[in-house]
Amino acid sequence: MRNDELVSLDRAHVWHPYGPMPGRTDPLVVESASGVRLRLAEPAEGHAELIDGMSSWWSAIHGYNHPVLNEAVRGQLERMSHVMFGGLTHEPAVRLAARLVEITPGPLRHVFLSDSGSVSVEVAVKMCLQYWRSLGRPEKRRLLTWRGGYHGDTWQPMSVCDPEGGMHELWTGVLQRQVFVDAPPAGYEESYAELLRTEIGKHAHELAAVVVEPVVQGAGGMRFHDPAYLRVLREACDAHDVLLVLDEIATGFGRTGTLFAADQVGISPDVMCVGKALTGGYLSMAATLCTSRVADGISRGDVPVLAHGPTFMGNPLASAVALASIDLLLSQDWEVEVKRIEAGLREGLAPAADLPGVREVRVLGAIGVVQLDHPVDMEAASRAAVREGVWLRPFRDLIYTMPPYVTGDEDLARICAAVRAAAAAG
Repeated sequence: MRNDELVSLDRAHVWHPYGPMPGRTDPLVVESASGVRLRLAEPAEGHAELIDGMSSWWSAIHGYNHPVLNEAVRGQLERMSHVMFGGLTHEPAVRLAARLVEITPGPLRHVFLSDSGSVSVEVAVKMCLQYWRSLGRPEKRRLLTWRGGYHGDTWQPMSVCDPEGGMHELWTGVLQRQVFVDAPPAGYEESYAELLRTEIGKHAHELAAVVVEPVVQGAGGMRFHDPAYLRVLREACDAHDVLLVLDEIATGFGRTGTLFAADQVGISPDVMCVGKALTGGYLSMAATLCTSRVADGISRGDVPVLAHGPTFMGNPLASAVALASIDLLLSQDWEVEVKRIEAGLREGLAPAADLPGVREVRVLGAIGVVQLDHPVDMEAASRAAVREGVWLRPFRDLIYTMPPYVTGDEDLARICAAVRAAAAAG
């Protein structure tokens, strides 16, 4: 198919994320990918290839077309691509669950596999609600979170996304009203810690759980906060008999500098969600882990099962490549690589602070963010990045990068140059 034909059909029929239908702009057509580069069907702004500064929405931590991950998929494909998980099991899913239990905080012992991050949050909320119902306390059915968060686009996750100014504001008045506190400050403030303690105590009688993104708030605004707030939440939840859910879909598998963000303060949630980088960007998969307390509580109820079962739950292909991705990550000195990327981002993005319209530049682990004092001109900013030979996806007032961990220093410098160019143009 000619490129113009493909783009025309795309605009007419394909509904892209967070976009109108029919489409109003022509997407770039990617024909292949390898390492950290996306090869285009037709050159854009003089470039046949673009360095991926997004890890395909934070998932492709090992880059593309990796031989180890390719072999994991090929090997599993020859044995079995899919089998239902109801009443059946298989080695890739069992080994993956055991591996996740091994590498996540100690008390997490049980793993529910699903097919997207948003669904993993749905499952986490359902676990918490059913836990309290099983214990004869159905009034504990609200959730507490802080503003500025994002947990997915399905129903329950939308209810704990920021209701004001977030992408789900449209559903205010329809979604269940949850308990929101102010967004966490970047640094530790005892007054804010006390606010968390007070609000959890005040609403404890009706709270099933506290649900937050630890250390980094992702798609809600790419904001960073002091890890010490996680310890405050853990202690307050314990004191008031409330469950703690950590959404590590974006922060898991090394992105913030520790394997999981919770590791920065050595705490464990009652429920944890992981996804995105779980399969190295190869296939869609996520997991919800919980403690024995939560699992046993559900099992003691009148309905002793978790009534959730995605058709592709525990998919063998996804399980096999997820296990290979985790092993690949842990077989390398990934912490050194993330620190190298962090140092490169700090150096390369620092000049952006002097650009007109830039409010703040911040870096943590393999995450670099330039925040503007106005909404980004998406088209102009994206085009400026492509002129530098880099793919970025700005949103709201943010131009940011989450590069693959295998990004070399020269390519990282080009990504930083593209972020600066996008900030100047946007």
